[in-house]
Amino acid sequence: MTGLQVRLGAGLLSEREGAMVWTLLGSIAAVITTLGFVPQILKMWRTQSVGDVSALTFYQFLVGSMLWTAYSIHLGDPVLIIPNGFMLALLGVAIGLHRRLSRMARSVVSLSNEDDAGPVPSVRNLQ
Repeated sequence: MTGLQVRLGAGLLSEREGAMVWTLLGSIAAVITTLGFVPQILKMWRTQSVGDVSALTFYQFLVGSMLWTAYSIHLGDPVLIIPNGFMLALLGVAIGLHRRLSRMARSVVSLSNEDDAGPVPSVRNLQ
């Protein structure tokens, strides 16, 4: 049995059918992984808070996603190109929202003239 053949029950898929199964599996994995940041983006938007969110994590994933996108373009594999391109867009939204909310929180703190402001978990709580 080759790497592309898949045993299901008593039957054996052809090489073409096996390739289709692996493409489907890869597509499902790509969708799940790509949409992994959506809950965090929605939470930041709803709460207007980035207090517990690491910007470094977003930047690390951004670099990794850029490398995966370059690699998938080199391979010419749309199963990798499309989700990695979409992941880049989602990370752009997440980083932009994080920067915007962080900046808003800092400006609200500086306007309040508090000496011990520290990190601000939510813009909404300060207004």
